[in-house]
Amino acid sequence: MKKLIIMVLLLVTSFGFVGAVELNKESRDPKYVASIVGRSQKIVDKLGIADVKQAQEVCNIIANRYFELNDIYETRDAKVKEIKDLGTTGEAKSNALKAAENEKESALYRSHFAFPAALSLVLTPEQIEAVKDGMTYGVVKVTYDSHLDMIPSLTQEEKAQIKAWLIEAREFAMDAENSNKKHEAFGKYKGRINNYLAKRGYNLTKEREEWYKRIKAREAKK
Repeated sequence: MKKLIIMVLLLVTSFGFVGAVELNKESRDPKYVASIVGRSQKIVDKLGIADVKQAQEVCNIIANRYFELNDIYETRDAKVKEIKDLGTTGEAKSNALKAAENEKESALYRSHFAFPAALSLVLTPEQIEAVKDGMTYGVVKVTYDSHLDMIPSLTQEEKAQIKAWLIEAREFAMDAENSNKKHEAFGKYKGRINNYLAKRGYNLTKEREEWYKRIKAREAKK
């Protein structure tokens, strides 16, 4: 138990959580900081937090996560540029690029678990899920609901599998460097879901055609 407490404290400390959470804005472009804080605040606004101080801490934790991701990818990009500028070729270049990518992945791994650990001190599990959805454009719910609407005959087992894969995809999307990469992460799992449903006997082309007809019919009634 003591080891667990120490581990959580170490993880949270990496986000600057000692008492109040400070915004890690030093040496950053003020316009960039304002943009990230604004993006983070939109997520916080949907959580229904009444306490102003708590809401500010959550906003800072989210913003610091964005800052940290940016730093990780900027470090990777700088190393890749250096490798290319040096004119390294062949196996040496491949190894150097691989090393830069591995360092990025290692940093992402550590950051990935520190983030929810920090949030857990000020938010409920349900609110943490909402933050993750907010940082990934709500793709989990939109995609899940779309599948249920497209194929009303899905079994509970199939629904559970689809939901599980979308939640897994969200974890990867949260670490992605930009919106396109986030959607790519979901895209891979959408392909997995399609393959799964096809193997279960669903004709996805037909299901989609019938779904579009139902959507048009609903729109016509409005």
